[in-house]
Amino acid sequence: MRTKAPKIVAVASAADLDFRYGCTPAWWQLWKGLHDVGVDLIVTTYRGKAIESPWWRAAPNPLYREAETFARARDAVARLKGDQYLRRSEESPDDTRVDRAVREVIWRYVTPRWQRHLGTLLERERDVDAVIFFTVPMSHFRGIPSALRERFDVPVVFYDGDVPMSLPEFGGMDTGFNYYHGADPGEYDLVLSNSEGGLERLRELGAQRAEAVFWAADPDLFHPCDVDKEYDVFFYGYGDKFRREWMAALVGEPSRRLPDADFALGGRDFRGDIGSARVVGDVPFNMFARAISAARVNLNVTRRSHATVYASSTSRPFELAACGAAIVSNPVAGMEQWFEPGSELVVASTAEEAVDAYRALLSDPAQAEALGSAARERALDEHTYSHRAQRVLELVGAVAPAATGSV
Repeated sequence: MRTKAPKIVAVASAADLDFRYGCTPAWWQLWKGLHDVGVDLIVTTYRGKAIESPWWRAAPNPLYREAETFARARDAVARLKGDQYLRRSEESPDDTRVDRAVREVIWRYVTPRWQRHLGTLLERERDVDAVIFFTVPMSHFRGIPSALRERFDVPVVFYDGDVPMSLPEFGGMDTGFNYYHGADPGEYDLVLSNSEGGLERLRELGAQRAEAVFWAADPDLFHPCDVDKEYDVFFYGYGDKFRREWMAALVGEPSRRLPDADFALGGRDFRGDIGSARVVGDVPFNMFARAISAARVNLNVTRRSHATVYASSTSRPFELAACGAAIVSNPVAGMEQWFEPGSELVVASTAEEAVDAYRALLSDPAQAEALGSAARERALDEHTYSHRAQRVLELVGAVAPAATGSV
């Protein structure tokens, strides 16, 4: 029987919620879940400063200044092009000459410093049970997993929380790197993915072992709030790229057909058809639950890649469900793995179906409440980050002494 708390070193893309990284709020919740099941966690970040919390210890970013300088340079290039971000093609983006040149510089200067940093960290901590890389550019750490395993005899895991978007054929988000060009997934003992349907592709790219761990929600952070209703139909997201056709079907056209309904969008960078919906701006992470509770209907509008590759989880449906929201979603392959369409949420395939769903839910608050209550019950029973943390520990072979089961 295990008596020592598992100790894990986490190398994360970022821990600062001010960065525009969609995975970071989810990582916070998973790290809190790991703490809740008894893990001693040390987090060191690739971007931004170290951030302490009650749930983990922080180690410094060894290249903080260099990373911020590079980010400012990317932003400057984007502004010269008249945009906020350097935008990639939505399908099969090229591995450009500039991309390859940047990787060469990183391999010569950044990678060795990170290897020394992690070696020093593991020497100091001594009894680390696993090192997990959380959605960092895999190619930038080329050679490090093998070196850590050889030197410290520790399992090294890569957790990609953005499959399939991160795969070479999609190329990642505009603000990040292409993770897999120039990388070797086979260096890792285990590759974890938010997507069941993406596992075979990860194996094709070289992963020795690939397993799915879906997103979830922390019920301490996502729960119903006693607030007045401010919106009829609400969506929050990082813009509409890769989902513009669904934004048009679930927001643009319905908002024109239902002129008396108040459609609101949180976030920014909406460039497609949003009809008469009003944009209310960014919603801070600590205000998500309140914003969800302030809407009569909440939308889950999943990007095309995640919606079409089977069981490619995103955070939003779990967060909405934990808040007891009446959810209307675009079709998502594998949604039935997490929630039952028809009884725990509504799936709308066309603008007509969306209009019918909004009319029904807005005219019958009791029906909306029942839908949200069923979704919340399912989320609490199966989809919390304590469930996910326990699965991670089981997969890496470091089950906490307090753990009694798995989901």
